[in-house]
Amino acid sequence: MSALVPRERIEQTILLIRGHNVMLDSDLAQLYGVTVGRLNEAVKRNEDRFPGDFMFQLTKAEFENLKSQIAISSSKWGGRRHAPYAFTEQGVAMLSSVLRSKRAVEVNIAIMRTFVRLREMISSNKALARRLTDLEKKYDGQFQVVFEAIRELMAEPTPRSRRIGFKT
Repeated sequence: MSALVPRERIEQTILLIRGHNVMLDSDLAQLYGVTVGRLNEAVKRNEDRFPGDFMFQLTKAEFENLKSQIAISSSKWGGRRHAPYAFTEQGVAMLSSVLRSKRAVEVNIAIMRTFVRLREMISSNKALARRLTDLEKKYDGQFQVVFEAIRELMAEPTPRSRRIGFKT
């Protein structure tokens, strides 16, 4: 099953939008081996299974921001004409019951395992930060440099914007 969809491929498609870890309809369609239209059609036929906390459509501003970040082509060049739908973990779980193919079930299992792994990583990072705070309280100022270095290593890297075009 791991050969079907590599975990790294799934991890790359999970985005943080509106404070939720989500996957976009286009990425899910690619993983499930269906078209975006087919996926969204199946969702629309089963709207009652996808409440707002399972799936939501990106706003125009979110879509524009996303287009600039991951280079989605504009509608005049054959890109998307409508803002994509974002599926939360529960929405992704519901998709397998709507698509009903063997591949959908297998891919869904891989996605669920990835979401669980992501939650475990976040949880362990919080526990590590808590332990570090406890140690800081215990020891005096002579270890402050060590604690600051560890906190820098734990912090998420700030994305650097890269210039587009040729360097002169």
